[in-house]
Amino acid sequence: MSGIYLHIPFCKQACHYCDFHFSTTQKHRAEVLAAMCLELEQRAGEAHGQEIQTVYFGGGTPSLLTPEEIKVFLETIHRFYSVAPGAEVTLEANPDDLDLQRIESLAAGPVNRLSIGIQSFREKELQWMNRAHTTPQAVACLEAVRSRFENYSIDLIYGLPGSTPGQWKETLEKALGFEPPHISAYALTVEPGTALGAMVAKGRSPDVDDTRAEEDFRHLADTLEGAGYVHYETSNFGKPGFFSRNNTAYWQGKAYLGIGPSAHSYDGKNRRWNVAHNLKYLKALQEGTPYWESEALSVRDRYNEAIMTGLRTVWGVSLSGISQAFGPAYLDYLLGQAQPYLDSHLLFRDGDALFTSRKGKFLADGIASDLFMVNLK
Repeated sequence: MSGIYLHIPFCKQACHYCDFHFSTTQKHRAEVLAAMCLELEQRAGEAHGQEIQTVYFGGGTPSLLTPEEIKVFLETIHRFYSVAPGAEVTLEANPDDLDLQRIESLAAGPVNRLSIGIQSFREKELQWMNRAHTTPQAVACLEAVRSRFENYSIDLIYGLPGSTPGQWKETLEKALGFEPPHISAYALTVEPGTALGAMVAKGRSPDVDDTRAEEDFRHLADTLEGAGYVHYETSNFGKPGFFSRNNTAYWQGKAYLGIGPSAHSYDGKNRRWNVAHNLKYLKALQEGTPYWESEALSVRDRYNEAIMTGLRTVWGVSLSGISQAFGPAYLDYLLGQAQPYLDSHLLFRDGDALFTSRKGKFLADGIASDLFMVNLK
């Protein structure tokens, strides 16, 4: 069992682009958090006694949790699970929640990694995204965090409508000035059901320019690799020794537990997802009725996921691994589908593995979809 993901479904306000499950009201907060601890207890057997390597507080906005609430979660995990010494314990946080006192409190406790949602250092962009923090808060937060945490990550978003290459360059220079050991950077996407989706549909905001987003991605990769970061997953860059252990386990297909409303779990063959509704989740836990759905993945499904995650990472897709896990027919199919991309240098083969080239990294998801198995069972 690689780790435990805790989905904290509360936020101060809704970012315009976000399609994750969250609530901007704190109503029933204590009851929902207590129900999550009950879910942790009830599902302990799914770990099969294996050591938990990572604990990840995601959301939502986990930095809204009080020190006592974080303590209760971790005590519950230690009570019912075997936790590896030196396990990675990550808390996603927003800059407006991290004043110096809070940072010092976190640094003195079991949380040993922060993932900080900076997104931008430009005030107009933060306002356009409806972020709760300001540029000065982002700067003050990072100055304090870097002095007290060895392991932390910052999130950035690129491809924003109206932004220029020069502005993205300035954002990266500002981020690198804090020397974070890890940076996650994501292309803005317009998701249905979000405020941004409605704004674009009504013509109140321009849509994402894919060409600009790809230009931003190229500059991102060039800049961070030039600064000593390893581009170990499409959206993630880490200094050696500072890759996210939690996310790496996902990409390598390891089993994990997802706790809380909307959280997903994986045991190697089955996916399970909790209801994305705080009150339905709470009521089901209290009444002892199902609060999740599940799906048994077919061999084809698991092959497709191995291709998708492998092509996004620095480890690539192991050809012998595909043959051993899924059979020679899948390997023959993969090599046949990959040939046009090998010819166009969007993919390359090195020994036993298939990788996206520098040219193909931004297109990894599209390439992977063309390598998916759609007919064999």
